[in-house]
Amino acid sequence: MTAASRSCKQCLHENRNCPSERKEPAVNLNRIACIAALLAASLAFSPWARADEAEEIAAIQARAQKGDVHAQYFLGQLYEQGLGVRQDDAQAVQWYRKAAQQGHGDAQFILGMMYTRGERVRQDDVQVVEWFRKAAQQGDADAQFNLGVSYAQGQGVRQDDAQAVEWYRKAAQQGLAEAQLNLGMMYDQGRGVRQDYAQAVEWFRKAAQQGHAEAQFNLGVSYAQGQGVRQDYAQAVEWFRKAAQQGLANAQYNLGVSYAQGKGVRQNTATAKEWYGQACDNGDQDGCDAYARLNKAGF
Repeated sequence: MTAASRSCKQCLHENRNCPSERKEPAVNLNRIACIAALLAASLAFSPWARADEAEEIAAIQARAQKGDVHAQYFLGQLYEQGLGVRQDDAQAVQWYRKAAQQGHGDAQFILGMMYTRGERVRQDDVQVVEWFRKAAQQGDADAQFNLGVSYAQGQGVRQDDAQAVEWYRKAAQQGLAEAQLNLGMMYDQGRGVRQDYAQAVEWFRKAAQQGHAEAQFNLGVSYAQGQGVRQDYAQAVEWFRKAAQQGLANAQYNLGVSYAQGKGVRQNTATAKEWYGQACDNGDQDGCDAYARLNKAGF
């Protein structure tokens, strides 16, 4: 199998069973990872701040009860994380919902994620779409991306590739790499939009330049195949290498093929074997087979 023919471009970055998917399809990791820091800063500088933490919490609770949307959102965060209050999933959901119903975009996004995962609430694809749509309409790029995924997969809404493209595009134009990759995939496959390899390459490149490994791999394949761009094996190798260095097995295999065939790089069987081995270690059977063949040949 040649580097040019080995493409995972048939697999959209959207399905939990897809090797190139995000493990959490729409979670903003920075939001989740920094919750404690954000809350600490908010408590320190909020208009309801108090010297004593218990008083601060009580003040937030009072404002939330009176309908302050920001207090409701923060109270949901506090209950979710168990910061200053006893951790309570039901209370977290209640306060997120109150804030979301008042139009708080982050609360809407979080509710969508909860329904996606079935965490703290029963998993419900219809609710997923409802809350992601509300956040997406406020310009939340992650929500726009996930709404596109819902349309592409037909989960919680009737399957509609054109709608998927519309929401991927909104998120992609905001710079979300996953959306740029998926929009490139839609152009590559002609799903929901007229097939256009040049447009596919444009969006793959945008995501690849942000360090997205699957996009780097797909851009390499485009150069190797000469689809949407002039064929250039040296460029293919460059992008395969970037993805391979991030541990993407398909890219490691293709980089091995490039070294084995001397396409875009000086032929080097030892280096080819090294990359085949790394691909094999990452679960790529073609890499394992190629490594075994070189072993039997005495390399």
